[in-house]
Amino acid sequence: MDSESPVEVTNIDAVPEDIKPPEPVSFDSFSLQPPLREAIRRLGFEHCTPIQAQSLLHTLAGHDVTGRAQTGTGKTAAFLITIINDLLSNPIDDKFLAEPRALIVAPTRELAIQIASDAQLLTHGTDLHTVTLVGGEDYQKQNRALDKKPVDIVVATPGRLLDFVQNDNLHLGLIELLVLDEADRMLDMGFIPQVRAVVARTPKKECRQTLLFSATFTPMIMDLAARWAMDPIMVEIEPEKVAADAVNQIVYLVTTADKYNLLYNILLAPEAEKVIIFSNRRDQVRRLADNLHRNGIDCGLLSGEVAQNKRISTLEAFKSDKLRVLVATDVAGRGLHINDITHVINYTLPEEADDYVHRIGRTGRAGAIGTSISFACEEDSFLLPEIEEKLGTKLDCTHPDTKLLEKAPSFTRAAKFKAKESSGTRPPKRPARSR
Repeated sequence: MDSESPVEVTNIDAVPEDIKPPEPVSFDSFSLQPPLREAIRRLGFEHCTPIQAQSLLHTLAGHDVTGRAQTGTGKTAAFLITIINDLLSNPIDDKFLAEPRALIVAPTRELAIQIASDAQLLTHGTDLHTVTLVGGEDYQKQNRALDKKPVDIVVATPGRLLDFVQNDNLHLGLIELLVLDEADRMLDMGFIPQVRAVVARTPKKECRQTLLFSATFTPMIMDLAARWAMDPIMVEIEPEKVAADAVNQIVYLVTTADKYNLLYNILLAPEAEKVIIFSNRRDQVRRLADNLHRNGIDCGLLSGEVAQNKRISTLEAFKSDKLRVLVATDVAGRGLHINDITHVINYTLPEEADDYVHRIGRTGRAGAIGTSISFACEEDSFLLPEIEEKLGTKLDCTHPDTKLLEKAPSFTRAAKFKAKESSGTRPPKRPARSR
C-alpha cells in the first residue's frame, strides 16, 4: 500500500473483491489483547460494522485514519478498541498524574460522557483508567479524578479541555493516540480554534497516531486531517439509505396554533411509550416542557442551558423509564444510544437537513421499529424540500385527524421549567506542577 497518498475506500459494497475484508468480519479475526477480547465478548459483539471492519484493518496496524461515518455506525467502538489494544500491548511502568496516553475530543458533553461510558465497559478487567472532562460539571471534582491516580484515557469537550491545559492541570506531552470525533460538528459549533490550541500541546503528528471521524468530508475537514494526521488512510462508509428503514416517517401539516394540541394528543396514545420531542431553541423547549408538565405529563428537559449534573440525572431517568418524555434541543440529537425510544417528534423542523437525519436516528435502533412525526406549519414547511433532498425521497405529508386536534385541557400543575439554570463555574488555576 502506497503510504505517500491516502487510500480512499468508498461504499464497502463498491470496493473491489481483492481489497474487501471477508464478510462478515469477526472481532476474533483481529489480534486483540485477551482482556479486550473478553470485554467485547461480554458486551455481545461478534461481528464488526462496516466502519469497524474497514478502519480496524488500518488503525490496529498503527496507521492514521480519516473516517467518514454517520452517528450510530459503530465508530466509537472502532477507535476505542484501537486505543485500548495499543495501551495494553505497550504497557509502561512510569506513569504521571494528569498525563494521559490517549485523548479523545468530542463536540458535546453527552457524546463525551457516552464515549467514556463505552470506554469503561471495554476496559473492564484491565487497570486502564479513563477520566471525562466536560463543561458544566464541577471542575474540582474532575481535577480530583486526574489527581487520584494516573490516567490513561481522557475524553473531553474542547472548551473544558483547553481550560485544564491552560491552567496547567493537564499535560498532553505524552499523548500517543489522538481521536477527534465528529469533527464536522466541532467545526459547525465553532470549536476548531480550541481544538487547534489543544492539538498544538500534543506531540508532533509523526510521533502520535491520529484518528479523525466526520459525517462529511468538506474541504475544511480534509485540510484539518492533512494538518493533524500523518498520511491518513481515508475510510468512507456510506449508509445504503440516509434514513433507517426501521423508522416510519410521518409529516403532519398543522397550523402553529394547533401544534401543542396535536402534540398533547399524540402523547396520550398508548403506543407512545418513550418519546423525544425536538425543538430548535432553548426557550422553545423550556416553554414546551413546562406546558406538558402543567398538563400532567412527566417529562425531562435537555438543552445547553441546563446544568450538567441535571442533564445527566434527566438522561438517567429517561433511560430507566422514570420519565417517558424528553424535550430537547439538538444537543440530544447526536451521541445518545437509547435503544427503546418509540417516537421522535419534531415539534419544529430543523433548519439543517442533517439534523433531521440525526434526530430521527434516535428511534428505530437495535432492530426495533420506530416512528418519526414532524410538524410542518406555515412558518417552517419551506424546510421540507431540503430534507427530502437529503433523504433522497419524498415525505408523505398529511393533515392530522380531527381527534388529534382536540384542545388540550387546562393546566393542573404549577410551572416547573421556567427558571433558567446555571451552567457551571470558572475553574481555578493550579500552581505549576513539578515532575
